Amino acid sequence: MSEKKEEVISEALKSEEKLKSQWYILTMGGDLVTLDEFDFKGHKNLQTFSGYEVEKDRTVTQEPPHVSLMKSLELVDYEPASDPGNMRYYPKGRMVKALLEEFVTGKVLDYGGMAVETPIMYSMNHPTLANYLNRFPARQYTIEHDDDRYFLRFAACFGQFLMAHDATISYRDLPLRMYELTRYSFRREQRGELAGLRRLRAFTMPDVHALCRDLKQGKKEFLRRYKLVEDTLTGIGFEKDEFEMGIRMTEEFWKKNKRFVQSFARRFGKPVLVELWKERIFYFVLKYDLNFIDALENASALATDQFDVENGERYGITFMDEDGREKHPLVLHCSPSGAIERDIYALLEKAHMGMKKGIRPSLPLWLAPTQVRMIPVSEDHVALAQKYAKRMARSKIRADYDDRPERVQKKIRDAEKEWIPYIVVLGEREIGAEEVPVRVREDGKLHSMSLKKLASEIKKQVKGKPYRPVPLPMSVQGRPRFVG
Repeated sequence: MSEKKEEVISEALKSEEKLKSQWYILTMGGDLVTLDEFDFKGHKNLQTFSGYEVEKDRTVTQEPPHVSLMKSLELVDYEPASDPGNMRYYPKGRMVKALLEEFVTGKVLDYGGMAVETPIMYSMNHPTLANYLNRFPARQYTIEHDDDRYFLRFAACFGQFLMAHDATISYRDLPLRMYELTRYSFRREQRGELAGLRRLRAFTMPDVHALCRDLKQGKKEFLRRYKLVEDTLTGIGFEKDEFEMGIRMTEEFWKKNKRFVQSFARRFGKPVLVELWKERIFYFVLKYDLNFIDALENASALATDQFDVENGERYGITFMDEDGREKHPLVLHCSPSGAIERDIYALLEKAHMGMKKGIRPSLPLWLAPTQVRMIPVSEDHVALAQKYAKRMARSKIRADYDDRPERVQKKIRDAEKEWIPYIVVLGEREIGAEEVPVRVREDGKLHSMSLKKLASEIKKQVKGKPYRPVPLPMSVQGRPRFVG
């Protein structure tokens, strides 16, 4: 029997488990207040987030609501033939994921990120990487081949830093912004922590680094990237008040940069949780994350950015400064959306929580797999439904038609179960008519409008967002069922 290989656990992860943190709330006035002394009235989610972080227990004891939703909507499912935490994406889910990937990438490119592509596997014998592994709090997947040992990347840092090491960089090139959408990053999360799309072992991470000349330039870039984060998350379909901020830093950084941290926190617009460390055990001195609180009151970090003071030197990245001397840059690590899979999780959890308040659940219109469903009253009206669906498709609107031999009411109910934003029922009165009856999911009412007006309304709402055609055959009758 072959000997079981010991799991590789970084020194940073071991240190994190023993880490003693000091916890505070940073008020809008800039004061640090202990959790016991802070009045959480009006800040329920901040209180939930604070308790979750202090306990540091990530074990899942109950299935999150988004799991049943991702299955019933035929978006995503578990893959029993793979390692836990690896998922299968049905056509609708793959389209949603692809649109999110494209949108986030577009935001980063507009910000100035230079897109690159790097390997997913690296040698554990590489001296720089072996050292970095022990500075990152994550469990690795390892592969052995020809007596060499490799690890699967858990971020895009390695490839981007090795690339920067080989580049000739001037101070005039800084900030230098490098970007990769990693499909996939791998982290060997513990079994009890895996939960649907919330925590995975293989995930898609938009990872954008910025090499900065010094702390002054780094601070300016940090604020610019926060604007990138806000624009990305609100563009996806979230509101600012749906997040809680955590700021984590060393005591030394806080003492030397108090005014900067206070000013940054005020940009968020409400009190934030602060974690202080007496000593630095990671490669960064400051990081923040924006956290979504789900239906089970678990917190999940989406966006983040970090001040990295080690890896410029560790990887031998240099730039020629104005004085003619080679220097190491400060490195900022940012994911403006967090893992793409986690965005889907948060959108579904948001829909579930809204449903509990009497709000019809939905995805943002630009992500809806079908935006308009044409429902013919009888077989005689299928051709009209098909014609109108194709007309909408020419306007880059995802439309389909339900040509199944079912009653109209059942077709409407099924469309509502799919969270379809607009439903159009077509019968004799609609033949040659200028306007058609449109059921609008958002307000639950029936509106009379022309197809041109409907198309205009949809295009107005999805302006600036990427587009993909309907991910399944336009004929509902011609579609397979992926979930029984």
